[in-house]
Amino acid sequence: MRLSITALSVASALLWGGCLFLLGVTNLAFPQYGIRFLQGVSSIYPGFHASRTLGDLLVGTGYGIVDGAIGGGLFGALYNAVVRP
Repeated sequence: MRLSITALSVASALLWGGCLFLLGVTNLAFPQYGIRFLQGVSSIYPGFHASRTLGDLLVGTGYGIVDGAIGGGLFGALYNAVVRP
């Protein structure tokens, strides 16, 4: 069985982008929640800073969507390359 690369890309993008969005929103409500994780993510994504602003929340979510789509697409392509037809 082969995977749909497009579907896996979209699902991964929504999952990772949604996780970063929910974590960022929770961090806005509770300042200590997930701060170390957000600082780690900010060291990976240029332009994203864990400064607890709406702009950074949107930038981080955008990076998460793009990163999730690329990762899901690569995983799907690799899976399809090694699975038997």
